[in-house]
Order: sequence, then C-alpha cells, then structure tokens
Amino acid sequence: MRVAINAQVHPDSGIGGVISALIGLTSALGALDGPEEYVIIGPWQAPDWLRPYLGPNQRIVAGPRPRFDEVKALLGALRPVARAVTRRVRRVLTAAPAVRVPSSDGFYERLGCDVLHFAYQDFVVCGLPSIYNPHDLQHLHYPEFFTAETLAWRAAFYPTGCRLAHTVVVASSWVKDDVVRQYGVDPGKVQVIPFGPPTQAYPEPTAETLARVRRDHRLDGPFALYPAMTWPHKNHLRLLDALALLRDRHRLRVTLVCTGHQNAFWPTIRRRISELRLDDQVRFVGLVPPEDLRALYRLAQFVVVPTLFEAASGPLYEAWHEGVPVTCSDVTSLPEQAGDAALIFDPTSVEAIAAAVGEMATNPTLRDDLRRRGARRLKDFSWARTARAYRAVYRRAAGHTLSEEDQWLLTWDWMRTPAAEPTAARGPR
Repeated sequence: MRVAINAQVHPDSGIGGVISALIGLTSALGALDGPEEYVIIGPWQAPDWLRPYLGPNQRIVAGPRPRFDEVKALLGALRPVARAVTRRVRRVLTAAPAVRVPSSDGFYERLGCDVLHFAYQDFVVCGLPSIYNPHDLQHLHYPEFFTAETLAWRAAFYPTGCRLAHTVVVASSWVKDDVVRQYGVDPGKVQVIPFGPPTQAYPEPTAETLARVRRDHRLDGPFALYPAMTWPHKNHLRLLDALALLRDRHRLRVTLVCTGHQNAFWPTIRRRISELRLDDQVRFVGLVPPEDLRALYRLAQFVVVPTLFEAASGPLYEAWHEGVPVTCSDVTSLPEQAGDAALIFDPTSVEAIAAAVGEMATNPTLRDDLRRRGARRLKDFSWARTARAYRAVYRRAAGHTLSEEDQWLLTWDWMRTPAAEPTAARGPR
C-alpha cells in the first residue's frame, strides 16, 4: 500500500501546531515496519523541509504550483499595486468573498497512491479515498477571532472535507463530538487518534544547550513557560493581567517566558505589557530552534496554558515529556486530555488564572505531585501508537484486511478512556 500525505505548508508559515504534528507523524510513520510506503507532498517552493525526519519507507515530492503564483510571477514589480487593488475591490464587493474547494487536475491521482491523507485543513476533491484532519472548529465558537476571508474559506473547506473524506481524524473526543454536532457527520466516520509529544522528534538538549539558553535569555531564576503563537484565543492578555494582579495584590513576582510566532495580534500584546509595567518580568522570545524549545521546557519551573480553545494541547504533551508540571484551562478538550495531571482553571477569569499561577509558583509539593502525574499520563500517549492507528485508518480506506491490532486501535479511544494495550495488540510493528 502506498499513502500520499499532503504536507504543503511552509515551515515558516507560522502555523506551529500543524508543523509540529506533521513532523511527529512523518517521523513516527517512517519508523514503522511493514510493506507500506509513504509519499510526502511538500510545498512546491520548499518541498524538502521534512527530509530530516524521513524513514526508509518515505520519499518527498513537490506539490503542484498554484495557478495564482504564476500570475504573481508575471506581475513582477506591479505585485504590490495589484495586491492593494485586489484588497480594495474585495472590501467594496463583499466582506466574505466566495470560496470554491478545488478539484484535482490529476496530480494526486498520478502519484500512484492508494490513499491520500490531508494532514491539515486544506482539501482537494480527487479520485482517491481520502483522510481529512480538520483539527478543530474554533471558527464556529469564536468567529470574532477570524477575518471574513478566513471564515469564508473554512465555511467552504471544512464541511466539504468532512463530507467527502473516507475518514475524518481528530485528536480528541471533544472535537469528534463537535464535528458530529456541527456538520451532521456520522460518528462512525470520525476517528479519534491522539498525538504524541510534538517535541519528541527534536534533538535532545545537551548540558551545553541548557547553559546557552539560560544565558541567552537571561534566565537567572525560576520562570513559567507558555509556548504558543500570539493568536487572540491563546489568551495572553488575561495571563498578563494575572501576573500584574499577583505583583500588585500579593507582592508575588512571577517571570514568564513565551515562545512562538508573533503574528498580527502581537502589537496588542506588546501594548498590554507596557501598560501593566511588566517589561522586567515577561519575555516574548519568538520562534526558537527545536533544541532550544526543549531546553526551555527543561529549565522552566512550570508550564501555563491559559488558552480559550484547544483541540488538544501540544504543550501539555511536551511538558509531560520534559518532566515539567502543568497548569491549564478547563475548556474544550483540555480536561479530558489532562486528566488529573494538571491544575486546571477558568481561563475567562483573571483571578482564577492568578490563583493557579501563584499556587504553581509557591507550592513545590504540588509541582512534584503534578510532575509524577504527568509522567503517568504521558504513558497513555506515544507517536508510535499514533502512527500505527493512522496506518490502520489508511489500510481501512484502501480496502485492505485489518490485523487484530488495527481493529483494536480503531475501536479504542485512548484519549478519553486510557488503558494499557492488551498483549494481543502488541504484534509486529
């Protein structure tokens, strides 16, 4: 069986969760034994970004060049003017331009694959059985966080992908229930496959790396870590308000380090830092190299995740993997993912965030307990198990006979009902 995996995103695109998931899945599938082959479709302008993570059963091909890029190339020096005119016309005509899901021109069919996996939200109508990852339906819960163009795009692509795909795969039971409720999808068509720790495929930080990262970022004392892009739903503003509350009301100074791509919402966060006079205790360091990210986890006193919406939180997995205690929101999928391995709080309440952060900063007994619970909870997840579950989905979509292990993986929701794998499921990998 040959499987095509759509990975046509640029590593510098700023969609960190998708990038981490693609790295983890590619690396894990490449480590599997078996006759399957995987064709990784990279973006036409930089197809090889996943090459460091490939296994012997995988190869990379460049995706098709989008038609609009050919037009942009012809425009040359007139490109900025053309963009300005296009934006102005769109604003005049409509706030949400019509979006059409494209059909394959034969590129995907010519790859000679049995199954096509759309591993992030993009989708193309084609003649192959397809697997679709919508990841989450945040736009239906917080439309105010999205532009009219993005809402129109999601309104076209998400329901189309969920309707036409052979299998819809999501990372948590909460998202499965949401997809079924919002789009009327048959529950039997939606497969829950949790991820493993996104940073697991990254290099192990050395003692020299730990010392350099501590020195470069002036981390002389304990600090909390929040790895997240500066999207509005990541809730940085309330976290900053909570730090100011702890300082002003309780005389507790908690240093915060934030990593992740700084997008269009970053100036708003920057202003809040200045307004609250938090410049001396809050550091936004942007995107950092993989080994530096793992080093920051190792050096952190605890991880805080105050997000308003999450399909499944990569930082929770990463913190547990690095042995760091976690406090996080009590919304969407996070309670089922965290189990008893995180201190949870209401992310809409500055007081609740402050109470959780203060408790984590001052209670070493709690941190030690959460560290132990995190190590236990992490045993319920692994990229090896995730890859085997995806392989079972591919085999089912291609009409192949499923092994006993395949059948077990496709009936076991290990996000919501974790349990040790039965001996019968531990066959050849």
